[in-house]
Amino acid sequence: MCVSAPRIGILVGTRGRGSNMRALAQACASGRLAAEVGLVVGPRADAPALEVARAMGLPVRVHDFTAEDAGPRLAEALSERRCRLLCLAGFLRLLPTEVLDAFPGRVLNIHPALLPKFGGKGMYGRHVHEAVLAAGETESGCSIHRVTPVYDEGEVVLQRRCPVLPGDTPDTLAGRVLALEHQAYAEAVAKVLRELDGD
Repeated sequence: MCVSAPRIGILVGTRGRGSNMRALAQACASGRLAAEVGLVVGPRADAPALEVARAMGLPVRVHDFTAEDAGPRLAEALSERRCRLLCLAGFLRLLPTEVLDAFPGRVLNIHPALLPKFGGKGMYGRHVHEAVLAAGETESGCSIHRVTPVYDEGEVVLQRRCPVLPGDTPDTLAGRVLALEHQAYAEAVAKVLRELDGD
């Protein structure tokens, strides 16, 4: 990896398996994404995604998001690692204002539906796929959007679509959408990095 490659930070949650974090890291390692992972941050040392990150040899930090100074400390940690962009991967909390201010327009999240449909507080993971099926939608997909102080309301950077098939269950639909996510997130990160470079 070229030393001048831009660095991305990745925030993971407590329970996620880390598949989107892994996909981003693999895209960087393979050269498909011209960047490198500067830091993976999670709320607990035993978070499955952090264990995956450690196994991949990525720099890892455990961060207490409940502390009063959680926002400034996280912004400082990402800046110290020279992260240019921040990607959420299974991180379900609203970000502290200090982090959004430190990375204006440079925080991305991936959502397993075609926003603005099926977004908002409580709409994550299986809940989303159940809602898509209950609504009788004929297609679903994933959205990568900029993060704001409101859940899932930021500008959509990129979407990828897939059909909802007869007989789909939340699990079968989730598998199809997840395959899209693993490709689309790296594409969206590359797009935003190009924008930052003025291309």
